[in-house]
Amino acid sequence: MIEETGWPEGLAVGATRTGRRCNRYQESVAFYRDVVGLPLVHSSGTGPDGFGCAIFGLPGTPATYELVQALEPVPVDRHEELVLYFPGEAARDVVARRITEAGYQPAEQYRYWDLNDAVTFLDPDGRELVLAPWVFGEQTPPMRKRSGRPAGTGG
Repeated sequence: MIEETGWPEGLAVGATRTGRRCNRYQESVAFYRDVVGLPLVHSSGTGPDGFGCAIFGLPGTPATYELVQALEPVPVDRHEELVLYFPGEAARDVVARRITEAGYQPAEQYRYWDLNDAVTFLDPDGRELVLAPWVFGEQTPPMRKRSGRPAGTGG
């Protein structure tokens, strides 16, 4: 069990961004913006370093997800997941339905996600987008609810 000890004193971070280089940049931007529905909070064409970038709010700007145009092919590991946690199955299903209606099919996923009622899709680069029906750290994952174990007692 991991205990929450609070944020380290003197580490006054005001926001976070996770970035990922994309082989299929334009398709990936369209996927996350138009299909998934993430708000695009910033984009640039070719910048001073020779590549474009798109920054999505998750859902606002304190946490962002950046796609960076790769200038040369980059290896892709499909298990480099972006996990979006939703407050229940109905909220998860709105996004899953939108993705399916755009022609994407759920992908094979880790057993952990199966046991926790998540749905996984592959983005245009082949990386996983996991839609989970509980909010991490705030709600008990479905498999723990079914087993009767409290949150934080292992997988």
